[in-house]
Amino acid sequence: MRTLFALLVTATLALSAGCASNWSILSKSDENAAKPAEESGQDNKIGAIFSDILDQALNGKEAKVSDGYKIGPGDLLEVSVYGEESLNKKDLVVRPDGNMSFPLVGDVKVGGLTTSQAKEELEKSLREFVPGAVVALNVGQLGSLQYYVVGKVNKPGMFNVSKPLTVLQALAMAGGLTPFASESKILIVRNSGKKTVNLPFNYKEIRKGRNIEQNITLERGDVVVVP
Repeated sequence: MRTLFALLVTATLALSAGCASNWSILSKSDENAAKPAEESGQDNKIGAIFSDILDQALNGKEAKVSDGYKIGPGDLLEVSVYGEESLNKKDLVVRPDGNMSFPLVGDVKVGGLTTSQAKEELEKSLREFVPGAVVALNVGQLGSLQYYVVGKVNKPGMFNVSKPLTVLQALAMAGGLTPFASESKILIVRNSGKKTVNLPFNYKEIRKGRNIEQNITLERGDVVVVP
């Protein structure tokens, strides 16, 4: 009897140990299975973000004209005057001298001004004829956005386009980076008045879906430098 009892105890302990072991293995297996699923979800999210950015770059989706964009020759402006439908005009061409022609006031200097500055300038000119004139002014179409991509890209050079572009779109138009490019050290060199501003662009982070705000809209004369 003692021998039988000992065998039963031994079997029970072995079974318990086996169950615990199996439970431990299953728990670890479940834990390890959960990690790839979580990581996979993160990868899918990042992949979707980067895919959308590439889609914008390769399929030419337009970026928005930034508030700081300065009007230049060849741009087409849209102007509306509150309460004065006869003064609502589209496709107003900015001439090479930076002027545009507008009813009542004649030539108005808008070249080199932001849209908000041009709006104020036009309102000032119009109020001599329309007291309290309130103007809405927008860039309907860019005449020539000139920018440069230099360094380790496949097609460096100067580019003229008629719509706003982001940094990533500009790099795509320049044929992309070469294998020896420093992805994390790209710079956008911008002349701001008498100052030169260097804006960093980390392509490696963009590829991972991080700091997407670096993919800014370029302005006329910007130079994208790829070391």
